[in-house]
Amino acid sequence: MIPARVLLADDHSLVVEGIRKLLGNSVDLVGVVSDGRQLVDAVAKNEVDVVLLDISMPLMNGIDAARQVRKISPRTKLIFLTMHADLDYVAEAMRLGASGYLLKWSAETELLDAIETVMQGGVYLTPALPQGTAELLSSDEAQASRSLVLTLREREVLDLVVKGKSAKQIADVLHLSPKTIEFHKYRMLKKLGLHSTVELARYAVERHLLSPEPREPEAPFH
Repeated sequence: MIPARVLLADDHSLVVEGIRKLLGNSVDLVGVVSDGRQLVDAVAKNEVDVVLLDISMPLMNGIDAARQVRKISPRTKLIFLTMHADLDYVAEAMRLGASGYLLKWSAETELLDAIETVMQGGVYLTPALPQGTAELLSSDEAQASRSLVLTLREREVLDLVVKGKSAKQIADVLHLSPKTIEFHKYRMLKKLGLHSTVELARYAVERHLLSPEPREPEAPFH
């Protein structure tokens, strides 16, 4: 069998080197990129069977990059390899058509199995996700509620709203226009049935919707 052509997208050198060792000669590693824009460009220029990508990446996050990849190359399988274990992220990834979702600390024993599974047309969710995740994602209730899941961009805006940033300050941080920031806030309020920025901030804190602070991950590989 011809080895899968794999593209790796992650901005942590420690993780990249660990994954290289895990993959060994089992796949054809066609490239390594460190941000979302490079990922989209690489898929556009190369024949890629599987993309291994993080969610938190510079310039363009993994969710937005995955959305572009699906347009450019619908046949390419997407496996998220990330530190984010909460259901919102998993649901958003699967909604975009991801075929796999791994956590960085689970990758050592599962990565090659996940690649094999998606290449055979299956879906791989790491058992390290909270118990019942797979069942919840496939339930009618989950299907109906996916429209309520905040996108990663909305969560980025939400993080900064909770920190008290103005629309202009948020726009400067995310390199967007203040008008676009206001639109994201409006959409979040409509999705969640809220009526003010104060209610939005309270909702985020009470339901632990804020993204973890960026940090260099602990080495998950030996």
